[in-house]
Amino acid sequence: MAIYLRVRLTRFAVRQTILAQLAERLLSAVGESRSELSLELIGDRRMRRLNREYRKKDRPTDVLAFPIREAVMPHGVRPVTHMLGDVVISLPTAVRQAKEAGRSIDDELTMLLVHGVLHLCGYDHERNPREAARMTRRERALFRRMLPVPRMVTLRTARQTRSR
Repeated sequence: MAIYLRVRLTRFAVRQTILAQLAERLLSAVGESRSELSLELIGDRRMRRLNREYRKKDRPTDVLAFPIREAVMPHGVRPVTHMLGDVVISLPTAVRQAKEAGRSIDDELTMLLVHGVLHLCGYDHERNPREAARMTRRERALFRRMLPVPRMVTLRTARQTRSR
């Protein structure tokens, strides 16, 4: 199992090893322990562009998931790969949502990671209310399995950001 993690932000200090370990635990919990995952933390501007390009919604969102196994190549051939897909999370949006919900950024990041991985596994809350309820139940159960959530993200001070 491999986690390909990329953090494109300077305003946040991310403990990448701990985040990658959390992602590995999550893949095991969903029965994908032999799969690979690409995980990227980005800002709102880039997330808005991705959301506009792929979902035709001109606003940032918290998480996007791009499954690889659902892709179909020419002649109806599906790619043979261990790569489950890509999960992209907007960290600034996650910070705002955590604040609004009264929870830690680490809990919010974990919830978004769970949400994205479930999308890669075929769950889709936008399909119908029954599927939304099914996905919500699975999200809550998986989040509980990830507890306690380790400290992964801190906001850098302006001085720390400038010195990088």
